[in-house]
Amino acid sequence: MSAADTVLAGLDDVRPSLEEFYKDLHAHPELGLAEHRTASRVAERLRESGYGVIDGIGGTGVVGVLSNGDGPTVLLRADMDALPVKEDTGLPYASTATVADADGRPQPVMHACGHDVHMTCMLGFAHLMAQAKDAWQGTLVPLFQPSEENSAGADAMVRDDLAGRIPRPDVAFAQHVLPYPAGYVGVRPGPFFAAADSLRVTLFGRGGHGSMPQATVDPVVMAAMCVLRLQTIVSRELPATTPAVVTVGSVQAGASSNVIPDTAVMLVNIRTYDEDTRRHVLDAVRRCVNAEAAASGAPREPEIERFNVFPPTLNDDDVAGRLAHAFKARFGDDFHTIEMLAASEDFSLIPDAFDAPFAYWGIGCVDPGLYAKAAEGGTVLRDVPVNHSPRFAPVVQPTIDTGIAALTVAALEWLG
Repeated sequence: MSAADTVLAGLDDVRPSLEEFYKDLHAHPELGLAEHRTASRVAERLRESGYGVIDGIGGTGVVGVLSNGDGPTVLLRADMDALPVKEDTGLPYASTATVADADGRPQPVMHACGHDVHMTCMLGFAHLMAQAKDAWQGTLVPLFQPSEENSAGADAMVRDDLAGRIPRPDVAFAQHVLPYPAGYVGVRPGPFFAAADSLRVTLFGRGGHGSMPQATVDPVVMAAMCVLRLQTIVSRELPATTPAVVTVGSVQAGASSNVIPDTAVMLVNIRTYDEDTRRHVLDAVRRCVNAEAAASGAPREPEIERFNVFPPTLNDDDVAGRLAHAFKARFGDDFHTIEMLAASEDFSLIPDAFDAPFAYWGIGCVDPGLYAKAAEGGTVLRDVPVNHSPRFAPVVQPTIDTGIAALTVAALEWLG
């Protein structure tokens, strides 16, 4: 038997418990930096598996440490937070959880991105590795990160002296469920996830009566011109071979049909894969909105606030290549070289704090029959719910088994 076979031999015994744990996590989601119940349950399971546990890092972060003789140290991350989304999956274990929003109104919460899968796979993997110490040697560090969705959790853990509180990893890993068929495993060298920058742009006009626009500077028209102008940045300022996305996700202005407001606020999201492109696009956004404001005769320049900043996820070539070889050997035709995705992640801040190489891969979570039917009909984008959708519902199996196996194969490439 291979080392992976030895570790995974115990999966049949723990699978029912893991599936129940997953359903419990799914039914009790918590938002970023408020994952108190989640973190407590994770820490409890790690302790039961024999790990030393450090909790409360960065607020609600949890890290397990299991030393097993001389050898490399491998860190593997799972994220814990859910999203402010009302679930519409129809699952018997669907979330009905709510939290109070800023105005005190109930806000539905859902694990709409699969972080409950990530935690379950990590705990299953951690338990199986602890039960099969003869198959590996070194130190294992499963890390459970809060608030990935808001790009706050990894930075919070790093600022809370993560590097001084856990062993320095020789390599770091993370995985994510994606809308591919369950059983799919994909990794790639180099750029995988994009950098992301969100901007809050406040445009200033001069309000007045809707019947007398000549006495005003209309920020609504100004915003409309900005929306159109921003769409030319990618199409007219970047080479066709340079991927980037500029999205205006929100425009808010006024409250009445016959009142021209004083201000309009746009929320802009930018995705890029390298720092030169990132800098160019950010500068171009500022240039465009300032120019449109000037052209409209605005009384002052726009205010631009940058928030929810994510670094690019750039897999180490050597680490990703080694994983690709190991995954191909384990998963056969279910292994793929995954394409670049415009989603974003803050995971890389953690290995960067240790100057450690890393690789991040994706696993599928969609019912293979549903996916195949949609692919045959050319309706994947319409019929397969994606992450952050209220209908996002990973199939329990083989998703969990695949995630556990992928973590095991990756870790044993260094520890086996």
